[in-house]
Amino acid sequence: KLERINGRYIISEISSVLNFQKGILFTIKELLIRPGKNISVFIAEDRNRLVKPIVFILITSLIYSIIIRIFHFDEGGIDGVMAGLEDKMKVTLTIFKWIQENYGYANIIMAVFIGLWLKVFFRKYPYNFFEILILLCFIMGIEMLIFAVFTIMHSFSSIDFISIGVLVVLIYSTYAIGQFFDKRKIANYAKALISYLLGMITFTFLSLSIGII
Repeated sequence: KLERINGRYIISEISSVLNFQKGILFTIKELLIRPGKNISVFIAEDRNRLVKPIVFILITSLIYSIIIRIFHFDEGGIDGVMAGLEDKMKVTLTIFKWIQENYGYANIIMAVFIGLWLKVFFRKYPYNFFEILILLCFIMGIEMLIFAVFTIMHSFSSIDFISIGVLVVLIYSTYAIGQFFDKRKIANYAKALISYLLGMITFTFLSLSIGII
């Protein structure tokens, strides 16, 4: 028999989402401490301990987007550039504006390109492309939270915390991907970084190409 939806039910649902033993806070904690191990366990053994990957990346991207708007980061950045360029460039900039305003969906698309490169560099491992996408959804969700924290810090300081945030994200992504495949092999961390950068470059190049065409 289903429990009636009332105040107690709503509170219990919110508590389950924010639970440190199982929920989004637990997922964030585990992905920060032991990303590779936890994602491996999620794929191969237990899919109930962590928040579902697609939901996780959408929630974290939403958090990032809200923080961007609250702290007015890059306010007028792309809009200001668009106003000063010729019409033939506006399509390309519109694409990047969409990416900026829809990080949840854009991150999933980026993950596809990064995943393709990871599949090339780590083809000897037994993971299929979709399992690699699960890995990237979790990793990119944490990336959004890292960017959110550094955006807040940037808004209260003259220090360029955004650039520092980019560096931290690259370090975390390299660490998480390398640990996922085999943390004992130093070469895996190098391949992880190269795959990540190539994926981002491929995504950016395709976006530019579509705009130019």
